[in-house]
Amino acid sequence: MKSHTQIEDLLELKRRKNAVILAHYYQDSDIQDIADFIGDSLDLARAAKSTNADRILFCGVHFMAEGAKILNPSRQVLIPDLKAGCSLSDGCPPDKFAAFKKQFDNPFVISYINCSAEIKALSDVICTSTNAEKILSRAPKDRPIIFAPDKNLGGYLKKKTGRDMSLWNGSCMVHETFSRRKIIDLKTEYPDAELIAHPECVEELLKHAEFIGSTSALLKHVISSPVKKFIVATEAGILHQMQKQAPTKILIPAPPEASCACNECPYMKLNTLDKMYAALDTEKPELFMNEDLRLRALKPLELMLEWSN
Repeated sequence: MKSHTQIEDLLELKRRKNAVILAHYYQDSDIQDIADFIGDSLDLARAAKSTNADRILFCGVHFMAEGAKILNPSRQVLIPDLKAGCSLSDGCPPDKFAAFKKQFDNPFVISYINCSAEIKALSDVICTSTNAEKILSRAPKDRPIIFAPDKNLGGYLKKKTGRDMSLWNGSCMVHETFSRRKIIDLKTEYPDAELIAHPECVEELLKHAEFIGSTSALLKHVISSPVKKFIVATEAGILHQMQKQAPTKILIPAPPEASCACNECPYMKLNTLDKMYAALDTEKPELFMNEDLRLRALKPLELMLEWSN
């Protein structure tokens, strides 16, 4: 926990630089508490598009900052740590995905927002876990559908909607690590607790969940549900907002298979208040993007925002 003075210094620097701080729910609680806007990937994309600030300090991972730059070419986009990547994005190399895409005749590509700008540029439309079902319902019926890069979210959508899709074989290292065995033990120990899970989790775990939804949907469910106790199967950073907005609820983080903090995204946790201050002070690291790539990635991202309204 940082001192009050250090936080005040950061906020004063933000004011002088006319910057806005966007933070994902998976950031450390210190960062969430001082962000101008907190949200999941869809919320943050909308916030990035609507900001009037000169600078965007994006506290998330690299593909999220890329999304902000795609939507805001004239604004400076800063990220506290350029090493804040994503296992899903890293697991879908553009050259290999392009070769995969060529196997299909005129495919319609839906890419989960957790991907690089290059993958977005190879896509017809982007989705998030919040709007994925709505986006899929708008996909043409006469073209083969490719869904990338998350096989677990894609498999969940196939089962729920009945739409046939070819899936890229990618997954999130955090959501893959939750232990079905340990969660069943927890449900035995806490029979009055409801298991809620993100659709990036493996199917074997989702079968036991009473509620499945995006990060923001899980938060809303905890707030509105009459249930008092929850086992939460997603990145543990969301527990901070859940506890703030539903202080009487009992929250139990879903355990990983190993004895580690594997239910926390190590990339998300690379961002710190000290790095945020340094990024605003030096205006580095700044995210730059080739204009041709930006324009190709912009089209499917804007279509997502249009179809999400």
